[in-house]
Amino acid sequence: MEHAKLISLNMKNRALIVDDEPLAREVIRAWLQPHPEITLVGEATNGWEAVAAIRRQQPDLVFLDVQMPDLDGFGVVHEIAAERLPAIVFVTAYDQFAVRAFEVHALDYLLKPFTQARFEQALQRARQQLAQAHVGDIDQRLRALLADRARVYSHDDQDKKNSAAKYSDRLAVKESGKVLLLKADEIDWIEAAGDYVCLHVARKSHLLNESMNSLVAKLDPNHFVRVHRSTVVNLERVKELHPHFNGEYFILLHDGTQLKLSRTYRESLQSLLGQHL
Repeated sequence: MEHAKLISLNMKNRALIVDDEPLAREVIRAWLQPHPEITLVGEATNGWEAVAAIRRQQPDLVFLDVQMPDLDGFGVVHEIAAERLPAIVFVTAYDQFAVRAFEVHALDYLLKPFTQARFEQALQRARQQLAQAHVGDIDQRLRALLADRARVYSHDDQDKKNSAAKYSDRLAVKESGKVLLLKADEIDWIEAAGDYVCLHVARKSHLLNESMNSLVAKLDPNHFVRVHRSTVVNLERVKELHPHFNGEYFILLHDGTQLKLSRTYRESLQSLLGQHL
């Protein structure tokens, strides 16, 4: 079996910076300057540029942003996996799984925003592992990271399918002596009307003999969110949010309908949107 060569701690390491944010590249570039043992051989602003640069420059070390458009950091590793993979310090601002996986498989990771001290620690660790580890060992760890990520995302997709199966995708509404089957994803918004609920679909209204609480339990909470005690909205129909008094908001739908988001239900909407209002 052919042995991969060892890289000496004293020899220069060739580094590549990959990040779609100019400021992030500038920071890493500046913090590499005091290290004459590191030669910066290039920068890339997206995943496909990174793949080309890695193949062309053959760097020993890559500072690789995870979240990039078109081809993310994992995609870069996947594209290069058939060849010799460099040592990679992942840079990430998101994804709890990614952080857990990096702790198990990656040489190191930097969680944005990171300090210069943390950068120095990651750089030193990367250089030590480059000096001590076979290149093949680095390949093996990164391939394990890709496999682990694929398994988790596959499980997530199955969980989503199982979760979606629990919820109604059609609602039967008795109307004018017939039963109308409405697709749940066609509903724009819902309001309570005494012992009934009123389903608003493309500017038409349909009464359903069911309580609001009972209906909400049948609908996928990833798509339908309660914004008021008597109002539920389909998130796909929301166009804008406008601040109002006392922490309340007005919700503007794509069809021009305006609804009120009360403070009581604001946290639920924030959770689905993934950001603070």
